[in-house]
Amino acid sequence: MERLGATAGFVREQDTSVLLSRVLPHLDGPELRALTDRCVFAHAAVLVFPPDEHTLRRDLAACGLSADASAQPSVVVRERLAARHGRDPVDLDVRILRPVVRGPAGEHRAVEVFALTLPPGSGSSGIAAEERRLDHEAHLAFDVARPDPLVLRGLLASFARHGAAADGGGYNPHEDGTVFYFTAPADTKTPYRRVELYASGDHHDVLTEHLGGPHTPGGHTGRSHIPAGHARQPCRPRPGEPQPAESLLWLLTGAWTTQALTACARLRLPEAMNRHTGLDSAELARTVGADPQSLATLLRYLAMLGVVSEGPDGFRLTDVGALLDAEAPGSMRPLALMYGGPFYQSFGHLTHTVRSGEPGFEHLYGENHFDHFARDPELATLFDQSMASSAAMFDPLPTHPVLTAAATAPGGPRTVVDIAGGTGELLGRILTAHPALRGVLLERPQVLAAARTYLDDTGVGGRCDYRAGDFADVPPGGDVYILSRVLHDWDDDRCRTILRHCAEAMPRHADLLIVERLLPADAAPSLATAWDLHMMCNTGGRERTADHYARLLEAHGLELVGRTPLALGAHVLHARGLRD
Repeated sequence: MERLGATAGFVREQDTSVLLSRVLPHLDGPELRALTDRCVFAHAAVLVFPPDEHTLRRDLAACGLSADASAQPSVVVRERLAARHGRDPVDLDVRILRPVVRGPAGEHRAVEVFALTLPPGSGSSGIAAEERRLDHEAHLAFDVARPDPLVLRGLLASFARHGAAADGGGYNPHEDGTVFYFTAPADTKTPYRRVELYASGDHHDVLTEHLGGPHTPGGHTGRSHIPAGHARQPCRPRPGEPQPAESLLWLLTGAWTTQALTACARLRLPEAMNRHTGLDSAELARTVGADPQSLATLLRYLAMLGVVSEGPDGFRLTDVGALLDAEAPGSMRPLALMYGGPFYQSFGHLTHTVRSGEPGFEHLYGENHFDHFARDPELATLFDQSMASSAAMFDPLPTHPVLTAAATAPGGPRTVVDIAGGTGELLGRILTAHPALRGVLLERPQVLAAARTYLDDTGVGGRCDYRAGDFADVPPGGDVYILSRVLHDWDDDRCRTILRHCAEAMPRHADLLIVERLLPADAAPSLATAWDLHMMCNTGGRERTADHYARLLEAHGLELVGRTPLALGAHVLHARGLRD
């Protein structure tokens, strides 16, 4: 909290002219006045390490900042941290908040807070210690007033002349703004080593020069160089922009984005591209069997999204786009085909769902999605594959204390029962991590064949039993029961029935682990909020808060005793029978 409070105090106290003279100590009077006329101090950034959301909000309030400031995932900062510390990005929960503060004359400013959540015992305390010592993500930001190419070139030249070194930048189409980053000169008089200049509008010529590359008309060659976290964040408020109509237009194009990603996957563009050598649109069109001009239009849109990048040698695949490659580890191609296919069609009936309460999927197809998929083996396979696309959220689960305790308990092998466990992705990970455990997979008959194949290929099939059935068939006698992404498919009445079957089957000593996304207790942005809408429209289910799950569990003699965050916005809830 001390770092957060110091940053907030710094932002409140600074005069733009004085601050510029400290950032660039050798500015003379006339040049300082010229910069002050064109640059306005906007924010300072700080990286903090709260153990949970509640502590972060409490610390914001204690520093005189709005505890209600919205939080968004900060993808780029997460990736930078993962690269610096040799971690998988999905293991790092980094969010960005911009609580507003006022300057000494009432100026509108912000504290840009990057929050890396580190629960107690997370094993990542070394990241916090190293980042506090080196302060990589701390920076100052100035907004450029009335930017035009001549003004920008003059400002950039002034910064360079006084020892600041270009350090990346990019264009953000969602804000329609261009960011220029600098490393501060060695003799800077502030504790911040990085400086940002933000100019509204698209200044690709000046940006290309800043990044040291040749000018390519229409080519935003610097977009992939943004290092700090702005390029993939929603718009931040800036004086006089963006206009509400422009913001709404960007929101209304969301359907185009879904279909562009789905077209990319269906055309198998990722398989035809790579991340190291560019290919022109005509060559790619021949490879995937597409009209060259139409494909060029799609590629430009995908470049704006960050799925591909465009350079002098053509189009290359980005790390984001690589996830649409069918053969990539953790491929999300099946998700793209589901979200741009049957679930896209059913979302066209969202208004009907809101009016009637009937899922759009049932209204469109005349049956619930489980029955519909059961009659279409090809679609059922795609659905199972799409569920496996989010398997990254399972990575930390085998180390959960409940599973570790079961694996090391004396008295013979303990059994993990995975209820409606799909093709066995999660159970396979658990049994691989704990050779002493046995598994039981309860699933529909048509899914078990694929599950046997997967678990045999994983090398754990010999320790697994298979039960064909429904929720009424939960096998008794297990030691750990798992419901992973099951309860959100159903309404509360059906969830109570499922939990009743679990409670009846569980021995007194058994534990229940539930994997779900949790709705935030406040209005903070969350993947769970988006999935809540998705479940309502497609399955008739819903996402829930932790307290809601606790009430459902308690109704059947089960107590929620803990929860642990996972990747992709998920949590694992730990429940056990109420003790006398």
